[in-house]
Amino acid sequence: MPLFLDRMDAAVDEVLARLPGDIVLGTPLGIGKPNPFINRLYQRIKATPARRLKIITALSLQKPVGGSEIERHFLAPFVERVFGDYPDLDYVLDLRAGKLPANVEVLEFFLKTGDYLGNAEAQQSYICTNYTFVARDMALHGVNLLAQAVSVQGDGEGMRLSLSSNPDLTFEVLERLRAAGENKVLTVAVLNQHLPFMPRQAAVAPDFFDMVVTDAVGTHALFAPPNMKVSPQDYAIGLHASSLISDGGTLQIGIGALGDAIAQALILREQHNDAYRRLLATLSRGQLGERHLGEFEQGLYGCSEMFVNGLLRLIDAGVVKREVYDDAVLQRLLNHGHISQVVSGHTLRRLHEAGRIGNVLSADEVAFLVHFGIFKPGVQWRDGQLHHEGQVFSARLDDGDAFLQIERALLGERLRGGVCLHGGFFLGPNDFYQRLRQMSEQELDRIEMHRIDFINQLDVQHALASVQRQRACFMNTTMMVTLLGAAVSDGLENGQLVSGVGGQYNFVAMAHALPCARSILMLRATRESRGKVSSNIVWNYGHTTIPRHLRDMVVTEYGVADLRGQPDAEVIKRLLAVADSRFQDELMETAKANGKLEQAYQLPDTVRQNLPEVLAAGLLPWQQPYLPDFPFGTDFTAEELAIIEALQRMRQASENPLELVAAALKGLFTDKEAPPAWLARLGLDEASDLKNLLLRKLFVGNL
Repeated sequence: MPLFLDRMDAAVDEVLARLPGDIVLGTPLGIGKPNPFINRLYQRIKATPARRLKIITALSLQKPVGGSEIERHFLAPFVERVFGDYPDLDYVLDLRAGKLPANVEVLEFFLKTGDYLGNAEAQQSYICTNYTFVARDMALHGVNLLAQAVSVQGDGEGMRLSLSSNPDLTFEVLERLRAAGENKVLTVAVLNQHLPFMPRQAAVAPDFFDMVVTDAVGTHALFAPPNMKVSPQDYAIGLHASSLISDGGTLQIGIGALGDAIAQALILREQHNDAYRRLLATLSRGQLGERHLGEFEQGLYGCSEMFVNGLLRLIDAGVVKREVYDDAVLQRLLNHGHISQVVSGHTLRRLHEAGRIGNVLSADEVAFLVHFGIFKPGVQWRDGQLHHEGQVFSARLDDGDAFLQIERALLGERLRGGVCLHGGFFLGPNDFYQRLRQMSEQELDRIEMHRIDFINQLDVQHALASVQRQRACFMNTTMMVTLLGAAVSDGLENGQLVSGVGGQYNFVAMAHALPCARSILMLRATRESRGKVSSNIVWNYGHTTIPRHLRDMVVTEYGVADLRGQPDAEVIKRLLAVADSRFQDELMETAKANGKLEQAYQLPDTVRQNLPEVLAAGLLPWQQPYLPDFPFGTDFTAEELAIIEALQRMRQASENPLELVAAALKGLFTDKEAPPAWLARLGLDEASDLKNLLLRKLFVGNL
């Protein structure tokens, strides 16, 4: 049994005693971190300069604070309401303030998007690696302490722990260290009662860990990013992407507005199919080609490194419902329609013909049949015969009478053990966590949190993964795409990291390795910064995440560019067709000047109206009830949303001097006033100095 400790400080004492030298801490990304334990350990090392601590992790999350005084005033009550007692990580606060002590090093392989631009220490300590190589890289750094937040069921001898959100790396890290003879890694579990208990692969016995910390301090609110507004551009991208997914296929999507847009589009396709078809026809100018527009009879199977709120909503809507099974032969028979989920004698015959079971059933084969519900629970193999409820049956399938008796007495009704979603980790709003906590055992049993080396690649169980992930669509977001098909997703050409490679490369490569799979990279056609609009489809860029030789499908709000197997000139033409029309001519001329496009080529008139105002006008009639701003609800109140819109306009105006002057004048010469409660929320209710008086007028002018 592990050592159980009911005080966090005692757990830190024990770790420091067992690891007297340098400590290399590996801890999960996202919400799997035991923040209170890490904070106590960090503070102890910080106060002891003679000792050193290296932390290897990713996605270290901090409650939002706002970039200005007015934003901080606005956010304070929202953060208190939504994030509750979530404890920020002390090393994150010090790292952002430039105060990380010399004896502590923080290495991350994925950064919270955009948060560390310009932070020299974070930029220099970033590990550029694929998600599937992280366990290897942790081992290279000599990890000797693994600490993880876990959920718990039962107590005493009946206690079970769950790695909950993060079985992604833990199993593989321990296997690698122990296979290399490095058995000195110390494992610490910290109970957090708010983590959903995820069964199957994520569930472990307490003795999986060396230490289990039961201190109530370990239980705190989970980091819960709120749902963000889905813009018309996001919806257009999501609608186009949703029409690339075939019924009976496999789906991966990510977090954020684009993920929500795809999920809402798929729900619309399932529940309001006529409206969906008409909407797609409007967006695509009637040129739908080989799109998939039908409802989901078989449903989809989710295979995504991040299990997000959109995927949970798709499960609840009956879109993600195709169950896969942990046996390659069984799964292949299902894929080909040779058997169904309804069990019959035909199921046994097909398994026998496929060589999965022999003429005479063995103990292992009987266990397989019981596990998947082909045999009733309780059927046992003993001494070469089958036993069930006091009756004995022959184990021979090549004997007609014996087979008939088995068929009549021992067969189950329906296959069991199917999974409709595999995920590596999860992150979402509070209602996402609450839904997981309230799910029945039967519902949760269809969701399996799994190892990242299983989710993100084919190497671990190639045969099984290949048959489970039929007709896969792996959807990822990118920042820019070059006209030759390379993608820029994680960093800038000056070397600054925006986020990280994560698993994007893994899924792109897997899409090329699996039959009938596609990699779909999504991006908004333009971006705006400091009042200037730029194209996200560019001629070339000095940083690449996905090389051009792995180009496949690219989706913008203006359509789908299928690049697979196409020559360079055709790739350029197809990307120009989904670019914003304000930049098409310049891009086209650059391609011609560099000899990659014939001089006589002209873009068809049908793609010359790729403009945001045209797009918005086309989607406006569909906004209610099909394309709401927040398809899955929001943690913001109506008043907060109104304030946010005004603050966003203020920020946009501050980047454009002419807009700023216009907004200021509008505020000065208007009789309109903001509700007193709104001004108090922003700390502007008693504005007296010139700066705050001006801010108050700007706020009113932007309402």
